[in-house]
Amino acid sequence: MDRSLLEAEAGLSGFLERTRLVKNIEKIPGDASTRRYYRILTQGGESLICMVMESFTEHGEQLPFLAVQKHLVKNGILVPRVLDFDATQGFILLEDLGDVTLLRALQTVDEATTEFCWFDRALKAIAEMHARTGPGFGPDLPGFHQRFDVDKLMWEINFTIEHFYQKHLNRSIPDFEMSVIKKGFERICTELQSEHFVFTHRDYHSRNLMVKDQTLYMIDFQDARMGPPQYDVASLLRDSYYQLSETQVSALLDRYIHHRNTLHPHSILDRNQFVRNFDLMSVQRNFKAIGSFASFLNRRGNPAYLKFIGNTFENIRRNLLKYPEFKELREVLYHYYYF
Repeated sequence: MDRSLLEAEAGLSGFLERTRLVKNIEKIPGDASTRRYYRILTQGGESLICMVMESFTEHGEQLPFLAVQKHLVKNGILVPRVLDFDATQGFILLEDLGDVTLLRALQTVDEATTEFCWFDRALKAIAEMHARTGPGFGPDLPGFHQRFDVDKLMWEINFTIEHFYQKHLNRSIPDFEMSVIKKGFERICTELQSEHFVFTHRDYHSRNLMVKDQTLYMIDFQDARMGPPQYDVASLLRDSYYQLSETQVSALLDRYIHHRNTLHPHSILDRNQFVRNFDLMSVQRNFKAIGSFASFLNRRGNPAYLKFIGNTFENIRRNLLKYPEFKELREVLYHYYYF
């Protein structure tokens, strides 16, 4: 075993070996956060994942990751099991779901039918989360009091204006055109706030779904909060990392609506309204993602996500083209990105 890896995280060896004898440890790539991950192989043949973060003593079991994980498990949502944790040292020991994300599984897909089936399964899983995990399905969670309301959605818009247009592209946008951007997005966000809110995953895309034994598991759910169901559906079907055809997107929207209506047969969704708000949510969600990608470079010096900006911006442009009332917004966003 490479003891230097254990020594790199003070106290990790003691934490692991208080319940298991460790045979090997391997540092593995993490997500876009500052969390660090290790794969642990025990003397008994178990493979586990240890997530390392800052100390969370003040939160303990109420740490959002732990509290949301417990809530999701209780309500039948597939997420990794928590096996142990040490709040003082910031360690959480998890079930190992392997290395195959939905994105990686899609690399081997060569038929539209197979692609459709994977996304249909993901949509059924998120429809079940929306139906089974909101307020009233367990103890109160902080996320039940956090909402993707106009203020939050507009905060994300302003974040992208700052990190993408102003800092990354070094654009100076005149007041009149800045007003076009903000008024256009305020109209979008106001429409979205009219939706019936559900408990959203918040980052539901192909990199945050793990495939183990042909079963999908959700990860990175700790920031779940109340919001329009389209937030998660747009995150999945308008993914920055994987481009679906418009034909597939339309058919898959029908599948989410089917799953949702099956779970709530007394409250049938209006497809036209749902699709419009899906398109508008896609615009806001993709714009927010671009801000995140730019901020990883601005704040951490990490340029790895910049390559996803082009496809993500095209998602925005194509969706805005469907709605003439947002013509000015599209033209201003397009101008300051491409010219």
